[in-house]
Amino acid sequence: MKESKGKVTALLGWSLHAIEAIDKMNRPFVVVGPPEFQSFADTHNIQFVPWVFDHLEERSDELYERLKNLNTKVAIPIYEETVEWAGTLNARFRNNPRIFHKSLLLRDKGLMKRKAQMAGIRVGVFAEAENKDDIYRFLNRVNEALIKLDGDPNDPIHVKPFNKAGTVGHRMIRDRQEIEQICDSEFPLLMESHLDGQEFSCEVFIHNGKVKFLNITEYVKLGHSNFVPASPSLEEWRPQIREEIEKLVEAFEVEYGVIHPEYFIAPDGTLNFGEVAARVPGGHIFELIEKAYGFSAFQAQILCSDPDTTEEELEAFFPEEVVSAKGYAGSLMVYPNVKIIEKLSMPEELKNHPYFEKHDMFIPVTSKVAERVGFGNHYGTIFFSGDDSEIMRMLMKKYEKHDFYL
Repeated sequence: MKESKGKVTALLGWSLHAIEAIDKMNRPFVVVGPPEFQSFADTHNIQFVPWVFDHLEERSDELYERLKNLNTKVAIPIYEETVEWAGTLNARFRNNPRIFHKSLLLRDKGLMKRKAQMAGIRVGVFAEAENKDDIYRFLNRVNEALIKLDGDPNDPIHVKPFNKAGTVGHRMIRDRQEIEQICDSEFPLLMESHLDGQEFSCEVFIHNGKVKFLNITEYVKLGHSNFVPASPSLEEWRPQIREEIEKLVEAFEVEYGVIHPEYFIAPDGTLNFGEVAARVPGGHIFELIEKAYGFSAFQAQILCSDPDTTEEELEAFFPEEVVSAKGYAGSLMVYPNVKIIEKLSMPEELKNHPYFEKHDMFIPVTSKVAERVGFGNHYGTIFFSGDDSEIMRMLMKKYEKHDFYL
């Protein structure tokens, strides 16, 4: 790095992976996170500002002053709820109000789809729902447009919150009964038509408006399993995917940091934009990138978020895409199929498989499984690595429905 003159990097949110990554970079940092991590931070000598990320309009001045007094130069969002906080802080650090407004665009799923559509990026049909009647009408109109006959099953639609991360609160809707299961408190919601094709995400590291590294993550099943880099059949579309990514970066005026867009690709290579985030992706993707490529994606995010990082540093940091990967790295997120967990069952066949790396499943303190809303929260992850993407995909499909919790 250039001489930082003691300038501090602020990590917004709590992630041990991110803390360990920046600590190895020997640059001064502060973690702004939930107050319950104060004692851990004190024990491990981590500079820490306890913070609850709500009431941004009322409290952003206070956080800015606290970080300015620590000589902070840049704020980096770790999870979804900190994206606009990083936006408002960086707008002040760099004296550019547009940075904050661009961060709001990356938080509102309806707004980002409108922006993408205006930029000529392909998206599905979408609308906003204030109540269940809006969803009934949208479901009917989508299926009328598909010229469904009486008795034909409905094509599904999707509803999701505007500003939640990943699959949180995401529901697939086919009939009125499923609409009735939605609580009034969940509104407003974004409604989308179903997009056919293979879904995947990209992890795009950007500096000075230019793509410095593009990873393609293949989804075996949304919210359950993924691996990096993508299989050869998906990677063959990399030139078209990169072209779409560059169009997205330009349309959203992304200058620094990381974005995590999701797309659907048809067999003929037609791409449809799903949504985009500007923080660490879910599905343990950053850890998978490090396993496959050997560099820390957390460090990459930190470097790309800092305008002072030089081109030479970035060129030395990032390896060549795809060909430098040492095989494939994947994760399978496990969801209990029981209401009460009594024990954990790991098949010997899986533990002995050469692609099996490790798992972090455990018997929770509360044996009652939390009720799932949409995809819900997983109860641990199984990690894989190996040389063949087809074997990786086969393993994930095989164990996706396995009852690890009994």
